[in-house]
Amino acid sequence: MKKIIALLFIFLSLFVHGQNEQLALNYFDRGEFEKALVSYEELLKAQPNNFNYFQKAVECYQQLQQFDKAEKAIQERLDKYKQGNFLVELGYNYQLQKNQEKANKYYDQAIDKIKKNPSEVYQIAYVFDRKALVDYALLAYQTAVSLEPKFNFNFQMALLYGQKGETDKMIDKFLTEAYTNPQNLIMIQNQLSRFTTEETDVTFNDALKKALLIRIQKNQDIFWNEFLSWFYVQQKEYGKAFIQEKAIYKRNPESFSNIVNLGQLAIEENDQEAAKEILGFVLENTKDLDLQIQSHSYLMEMKIAKALPKDYPAINLELDNLIKEFGVSPFSLSLLKIKAHFVTFNMKDAETGKVILKNVLEMPLNRDQVAEVKMELADILLFEEKFNQALIYYSQIENDANNSPIGQEASLKTAKTSYFKADFKWAEHQLKVLKSASTQLIANDALDLFLLISDNTVEDSTQVALKKFARADFLLYQEKKQDALTAFQAILKENKGDAIEPVTLLRIGKIYEELGDTNAALVNYKLILDNFKECIYIDEALFYSAEIYNQLNDIEKAKPLYEEVITKHEDSIHYVTSQKKYRKLRGDSI
Repeated sequence: MKKIIALLFIFLSLFVHGQNEQLALNYFDRGEFEKALVSYEELLKAQPNNFNYFQKAVECYQQLQQFDKAEKAIQERLDKYKQGNFLVELGYNYQLQKNQEKANKYYDQAIDKIKKNPSEVYQIAYVFDRKALVDYALLAYQTAVSLEPKFNFNFQMALLYGQKGETDKMIDKFLTEAYTNPQNLIMIQNQLSRFTTEETDVTFNDALKKALLIRIQKNQDIFWNEFLSWFYVQQKEYGKAFIQEKAIYKRNPESFSNIVNLGQLAIEENDQEAAKEILGFVLENTKDLDLQIQSHSYLMEMKIAKALPKDYPAINLELDNLIKEFGVSPFSLSLLKIKAHFVTFNMKDAETGKVILKNVLEMPLNRDQVAEVKMELADILLFEEKFNQALIYYSQIENDANNSPIGQEASLKTAKTSYFKADFKWAEHQLKVLKSASTQLIANDALDLFLLISDNTVEDSTQVALKKFARADFLLYQEKKQDALTAFQAILKENKGDAIEPVTLLRIGKIYEELGDTNAALVNYKLILDNFKECIYIDEALFYSAEIYNQLNDIEKAKPLYEEVITKHEDSIHYVTSQKKYRKLRGDSI
């Protein structure tokens, strides 16, 4: 019984102590330093050796400008423990009183401590760094390393040089550390990637690339080729990254998977030129059937995306030959799906597409493969306007895949099906959930469609214009571009001045782009820019116009459009791409 009572007493003491600590911290965070000080002084009575309580108490004294009390507390600790970090604390206490001469005196004494015992650098440099005394923190590390060469503070010093804006020194330290301790490579690359996305990244990128090229010239270790490849990937320069990966592959054939991954990145970023070159290399250098099928599938998808109706028979024959070469099996699933989609959406032969997929479902597929095939089959049923049948398949995928990416994709397609059916209320309900989807692309698409429905319901409660718009969007889904164009143009005539006008102009512009009429596309985008400056589609009109001018090599017209996205639309999904392309057109070295 006595033991139980003792344990209960200990538990209650710990509970009360924890509450007191949280209370003190709350006061401190709210800037109520007098109350925080009382709490920390009480806590110190119970745990006089607790450094965190001591530190907070000293900071309270300093915030309340009770510098004498702070000095007394620090001096007592220094006398007791003889540690150099308390010299830094004393110096900083004088610095807060604007007595820099006396502050430097204590800082120099702390450095002298390191000269006598280099191991003290850990605590001393840490306090210098925490007090934002960057030069002294660097001096502390430099002093320790000069006396004990086995010490390694490359990472810490790199961060400090970064704080000072001395990027060349920062890069040198990071690269030295990465090569010395490859296990820290990812951590270092994460640090470097932070700088490549900041406003000053142009000069930083140039400096990092130069430093990597110098190391490749001096040291033939493929480590530097890999690092440079990583750098080019960060810049989305996949062709240049491929040059490095080929050099690595020649010396290390085991690195072939890196080339495959690079090809996938190029495809995802729509760098078709680099993707074709990379996938061609893969096909020339692998006997792996999976890789061959995967590469052919990507190449066919790119070819179909750019194809005109006159190209369809040749593409259809090429798909048939590939399926014949690799056989009809779960291994050639990607090719079979492409074939089914192509004959349905491009050649308007939905029956053949369904037959292909229903035969595939008879094969021994895993759960993910079944979901992929059902998704494609549902897409074809939707193409045929068999909305309810399509919804059954989408719902099956949602239920089976739950919150996985393919499950969320099925949820989005369910919402879009409701939208195409003009069941806007149910579509909105589904889209509200999907706006926070873990997959960014799905979240963005869900938000766009949600805003389209909600914005065009406010002014038109009967949703007449929205119903016509949804029908035109469905024609686009069916790849009936000319019919969709006619439908959108009719909406413009019938709904002049309505909320739906800017997004209709945007759709028309995109259709003209896909039909190859860039002048007509630019006319429609300009109507948005001139007449709807406050609409949510302005950043897209700017970006799409800039992209067309860029492709036409009209740099003087492209630059100001990219610049406007950068300066006025920081939250745009096109912000980062506009930033990079603007700098490239401006002539920055990247």
